[in-house]
Amino acid sequence: MSTVNLSRRGFLRTTSVVGGGLVVGFSMSGCAEAPYPIDVMEGGYLPNAFLQLTPDNKITFYCPRDEMGQGVTTGLSTLIGEELDFDPARFDIAWPGVHSAYNNPDMGVQATGGSNSIKAHWTQLRQVGANTRALLLEAASQDLGVPTANLSTDDGHVVANAKRYPYGQFVATAAGLQAPEAAPLKSVSEFKFIGKEMPRVDAVLKSTGTAQFGIDVDIPGMVHAVVKRSPVAGASLKSFDASRAEQMPGVTDILEISNGVAVVAETYWQAKTAADAVRTEWNDTPLSGVNSAQVRADYAAAMAGEDGVVDKDEGDVEAGLAAADTVHEAEYWAPYLAHAALEPMNAVVRIEDGKAEVWSGVQGVVGAEGLVARASGIDPENIRVHNAYLGGGFGRRGTFGHITEATEIAVATGKPVQLLWTREDDMRHGVYRPASLMRIRAGVDSDGRVTTWDAKRVGGNQTTTTVGNMIPALFPGLGDGVADFAKGTADSIFTSWMADPSSLEGLYEDYDFEHLKVAHTTVDHGLPLTFWRSVGHSYTAFAIESMIDELAHEAGIDPVELRLMNTQNNPRLNNVIRVAGEHWKKMQPSAGRHLGFAAHNSFATDVAEIAEVSVENGQIRVHKVLCVLDCGIAVNPDIVRAQIEGGVMYGLTAALHGAIELEGGAVKESNFHNYPILRMNEAPEVEVIIVDSGTDPTGVGEPGLPPIAPAVANAVFAATGQRLRSLPLSLNA
Repeated sequence: MSTVNLSRRGFLRTTSVVGGGLVVGFSMSGCAEAPYPIDVMEGGYLPNAFLQLTPDNKITFYCPRDEMGQGVTTGLSTLIGEELDFDPARFDIAWPGVHSAYNNPDMGVQATGGSNSIKAHWTQLRQVGANTRALLLEAASQDLGVPTANLSTDDGHVVANAKRYPYGQFVATAAGLQAPEAAPLKSVSEFKFIGKEMPRVDAVLKSTGTAQFGIDVDIPGMVHAVVKRSPVAGASLKSFDASRAEQMPGVTDILEISNGVAVVAETYWQAKTAADAVRTEWNDTPLSGVNSAQVRADYAAAMAGEDGVVDKDEGDVEAGLAAADTVHEAEYWAPYLAHAALEPMNAVVRIEDGKAEVWSGVQGVVGAEGLVARASGIDPENIRVHNAYLGGGFGRRGTFGHITEATEIAVATGKPVQLLWTREDDMRHGVYRPASLMRIRAGVDSDGRVTTWDAKRVGGNQTTTTVGNMIPALFPGLGDGVADFAKGTADSIFTSWMADPSSLEGLYEDYDFEHLKVAHTTVDHGLPLTFWRSVGHSYTAFAIESMIDELAHEAGIDPVELRLMNTQNNPRLNNVIRVAGEHWKKMQPSAGRHLGFAAHNSFATDVAEIAEVSVENGQIRVHKVLCVLDCGIAVNPDIVRAQIEGGVMYGLTAALHGAIELEGGAVKESNFHNYPILRMNEAPEVEVIIVDSGTDPTGVGEPGLPPIAPAVANAVFAATGQRLRSLPLSLNA
């Protein structure tokens, strides 16, 4: 290992984004690597890491990204199917194990996040399909004695002299040929599947309940475990009394693990009931005694102070404000949030004969493998990870503490173990979206140009905790001291040297500011933080788009026109605002309803949203959301619309209800009764308009979320004249 002295700019160039966070670029492979972790079927042929062809004309697609409801299996199948000329709906989908061939091209690691799956694999997997098709044509040419120029393909068949031959007929010959590396790709005008609405490849499995999620795994001899953890994150166990629990039916083991006390029983309910009977005492941590009011007060004090780092400093902010015709300043608050995925965290681990297997649904199987290796001492070559469908990810399943817990229990008991977190476990012992206090001072000149933008955020850094969790997972051979040093280094970097990009993103990039200053002060009380759907954009969009609306009002300018005037250097976002603005002008809400507008770029996708809102008896009701987006070529427009609709609903949950509160360092919320999600009777109509710019695809899983909170807040102002600058939105706050 060599040490490299990197400048700040160089450091950023050698990093990549996972769900908005930073991962230092590296290769997981050594000088040589084992074959792909794929089970070859009888007569099957692997032309590459992603496809297996069989003589009966079946194709298995080994999907390199994890399916958490975002439709990635359908989208990536479509890329291959388009160039292979094989209906992607007929692909069999399988999950590969750990191998560098399945690394995310934009991340350098085998992980799913950041709404980048289609974007990252757009060219790569189309090339896989094209190369495989060319290989099959060459094999058919040899077998049929027909020049390749006289052959064509049609939905899984080679066509020669008006006769159709299934691809499977040529598998044996193809296996002896060298596949080309750069077969020509189709032009957009030739697409048969890309850009068309087709059913999801997992629709039948999920509709019939036959899709296997991690929580569904059941293997012979499996016992069930529940862990009792500290109510305050990070507290170590002082003592425990399990005398009552030991006498309860079905209990087989009670043991201390690194994260608390594990209770193992024959059934899940037996384990849970016994875990409730275990009495525990915990040591204090810096987080102990911290309440939400203190968090807010500490952030306010830091906002008033001079500590922190400057991320951007262009022009002369003070001179710009002095010259502006309109100057406005405001602060915006966003609370901690839980991910609240429908499927709580779970894992099955089996250790036998010096080998280990783990079953779970995670956003990075390489991390699961690494933590099993670390907790068991088993070499990664003897560990097999079986990924499953994820019952919601949103960034939560990029943290693998449950894998460590399950492995420790399996090692100690010698039994195959299923660890299942309760909903309360997931809510109170998870990792969270950071809280944020943001202040913006801005100036507008007489022509309507926002000349000056002075922004500051105070809060914890989500990349620091994520790096701390990733290092042990990706490098299981590192000692705890080295891993802790790496986490401490990341913490020091993002506190004293540079602002964490994931924590600040979206606060300034969209508009044409002549004078710009962006600063960040880290205040971290110790609650574990990580990426949450749309990462920093989830709160920075609320601040920036609320401020833009406030500036428009103060300057007496239409809010759409102000945005159009100030996005001249951002043409794709400008066009989305323009298209949405045309609808804005035509919309005529009924009596008592008002409109709010917001636009934002995240994950390389431009989105504008209009919220139609009413306020009655102090209650905010969102009736309709119109969403205009440019995500480049929409591989499957139906899935694009579904993801934008889902982002709006998830974002509305946070905008109207979401808040994690601390009392004595512990999370108060425990389930959906006090951490509510958007109910069906609250869900608005959502209309999605896809603008086709003809550019390569960009993200859709997250970009629908950031604009919804400011759009609703701006509509509430139109309805009541009251500015709501704190989330969740409430007229009674």
